[in-house]
Amino acid sequence: MKILHAKAEHVIYSKEISLCIDESAKVRGTGIARRTPEYIAKKIENRNAVIALDLEKFAGFCYIEIWGHGKYVAHSGLIVAPNYRGKGLARKIKKQVFELSLKKYPKAKVFGITTGMPVMRINYDLGYKPVHFSELTDDPEFWKGCQTCKNYDILTRTERQMCLCTGMLYDPEQNNRKTNQNESIRSNLFYKKK
Repeated sequence: MKILHAKAEHVIYSKEISLCIDESAKVRGTGIARRTPEYIAKKIENRNAVIALDLEKFAGFCYIEIWGHGKYVAHSGLIVAPNYRGKGLARKIKKQVFELSLKKYPKAKVFGITTGMPVMRINYDLGYKPVHFSELTDDPEFWKGCQTCKNYDILTRTERQMCLCTGMLYDPEQNNRKTNQNESIRSNLFYKKK
């Protein structure tokens, strides 16, 4: 199994990825925004995606989107093919797309919205915190992406204040401050007086 930073040669998997997302939405019965093969191909061509392949067979995928003029990065379209589920692949894909986001957009806040408990756990383990939707991007184009979700009416009725999804946010600035504080505490704990 290889998890790769997707590039043009992986566009051939776009239709399969799109179908996998659609089928998963039907099976789960929860909100998953659908994406066309063309939309997925664009993310791959822009080098804003990660793909998992088992030899030449599609196993999983996730992409990043940039919002608010680079202030925010969202992870979307996390999907694992049915035969590869329950084996920790989603966690590996998410970790790699997270690292790609931090490398390409080091100052951007990274966020996602999800109804899935496994994704919430993965996000939490990566340092995301649950937040109110008001802390996420206010870019209307992001929220348009929710139109294909079956729960979109809830989002519109509440004027984008809440939905069945949970908003989760990773703020690199806050995380760096916390890391520096922890290092300071550790160094003071082990400081020896002469």
